[in-house]
Amino acid sequence: MAKDYKKNKNQGSSRVSNGPKYDPNHKKQTQVNKVNGGVFEYTGSITVTELSKQLNVPVSDIIKYLFMNKKMMVTLNSTLDDEVIGELCLNYGYDFKKEKIVDVENFEEIEIHDDEKDLVERPPVVVVMGHVDHGKTTLIDTIRSSNIAGGEAGAITQAIGAYQKEIKGKKITFLDTPGHEAFTAMRARGAKMTDIAIIVCAADDGVMPQTIEAIDHAKAAGVTIIVAINKIDKPTANVERVKEEMMQHGLIPEEYGGDTIFKEISAKKNIGIDDLLETILIVAELKELKANPKRYALGCVIEASLDKNEGAKATLLVQNGSLNCGDSVVIGTAYCKVRKMVNEHKKVIKTALPSTPVVVTGLDEVPHAGDYFMAYSDEKLAKQVADKRKLDAKTKAQKATSAMTLNDLYNQAQTGEVKSINVILRADVQGSVEAIKSSLEKIQNDEVKVNVIRATAGAITQSDVLLASASNAIIYGFNVRPDAAVRAKAAEEKIEIRLHNIIYALIEEIEGAMKGLLKPIEKEVVMGQAEVRQLFRASKIGTIAGSFVTDGTIKRDTQIRLIREGVVIYTGKLGSLKRFKDDVAKVETNFECAFTIDGYNDIKEGDIIEAFEIQQIARG
Repeated sequence: MAKDYKKNKNQGSSRVSNGPKYDPNHKKQTQVNKVNGGVFEYTGSITVTELSKQLNVPVSDIIKYLFMNKKMMVTLNSTLDDEVIGELCLNYGYDFKKEKIVDVENFEEIEIHDDEKDLVERPPVVVVMGHVDHGKTTLIDTIRSSNIAGGEAGAITQAIGAYQKEIKGKKITFLDTPGHEAFTAMRARGAKMTDIAIIVCAADDGVMPQTIEAIDHAKAAGVTIIVAINKIDKPTANVERVKEEMMQHGLIPEEYGGDTIFKEISAKKNIGIDDLLETILIVAELKELKANPKRYALGCVIEASLDKNEGAKATLLVQNGSLNCGDSVVIGTAYCKVRKMVNEHKKVIKTALPSTPVVVTGLDEVPHAGDYFMAYSDEKLAKQVADKRKLDAKTKAQKATSAMTLNDLYNQAQTGEVKSINVILRADVQGSVEAIKSSLEKIQNDEVKVNVIRATAGAITQSDVLLASASNAIIYGFNVRPDAAVRAKAAEEKIEIRLHNIIYALIEEIEGAMKGLLKPIEKEVVMGQAEVRQLFRASKIGTIAGSFVTDGTIKRDTQIRLIREGVVIYTGKLGSLKRFKDDVAKVETNFECAFTIDGYNDIKEGDIIEAFEIQQIARG
């Protein structure tokens, strides 16, 4: 029977595609069933009559074939499944391809098919991964001639940073991911965004738990792995031991017959860095990385935060297409009309090409790190998509249950009474929120479980206090501070606010309390707050802040934090403290004063200075 019908050269190469074949910027996607170049393309259910029409085969022949070969009795309106459609297409000389219909708001599921002639070479995206303190950020510093590591709390990276470097006329995009175990989710996200993974392993320390984790993430993401054995300048360096340990995890060096590239470097002494960069370019060239800059942009959120002056902002990695000023973009559940884009050097740019990290402002909310984004040609459609995604996310949100204060948790854990603890989490950036939330939810205890009922970026607010009161939750702040009004409200509602700037200290604290093992700790006591109202600059002194004490007492030589819009900008020590022209030891509430901060001058009007001291508090 098949000889009576047209044969196609692709016969036998049948496939069912999960990727939708449509432009996501069209307002509506409709089902399409048609023959195109000898291939029957369809998107939905097919009846015998519809298939007969598209393949130009009599209905009687299809019914007869199915009865004779499949023992199936069908009618004109019978619906055929994918297996039967594929067999019929092949029998009558056609290839077949099923395209999955994806709702326009679910753009994460869209599989993009670009015309080969539109594809151009793009820079490789390289993720730097490894164990804490093995030199990942120092490597980035050396490549960029910067000093990122010098400003990190606890000497560890606590967010994903994105940077570009031009090597021999070609760009490389680097992602620096945290090495501490709390950032497992962030490292996993970093691997999924990238083409090449640099696994940094210290020659004097060897393969450690997060090294293994990084290897697993890179393998799961299917990216090319390059092992950078760092700190080879140290007397205790043992390169061969590192190679042997790496081989136990499936990374076989090329000299041993494997396919993994190993490079020996010293990020601190700038040894072997040029060789490593040239290797990255060679690997990228072999991978033939391409993208289509002519289409609307799509990609991932690297980081997101709330800025005092610019509002919600996000660092995006453009993975395909070009992002332009004026584009309408849906980022997670947020909507953004791109009004300004800046690169890593805070330079305003008009267009971000594929593999470019860029910061955009003007979002209507803070998205989550790891969210997908897509630009749309139609502003109205983009807003509709964002609204629909917001609604979907809201319906999936989990409700709060019950919890208690940390002291209650400790005491009740001793008696076995406690069952769960509710936590409200606030952090300066969304990546930290995600990492802490994930870590807290993983803490296992026979008597206790953690329930994170709110986890967002930004300052601690009175709304958080009210939610904590209603749900009996503890508020945790990571690198953010409550103002005096929020503190007062928390005291009124008897809500505990715990503040940290090192993630593993936060996790260890709550884990210890859950297990009833919390030992006596040092407790931070806020002594007072002052609002900066006028600035004076003296060449020999620096910035002098004319201020008004709004709460408590400000003492000379005390520890202080500089807070801007609820986010900690600087932590240090108060320098001089004056009332008019006189040096004073302290200034009380509702009095004016002037002060300087040791070693810091970037003070702005409206900033809050919070004075605090550490006191030893015995466990009751």
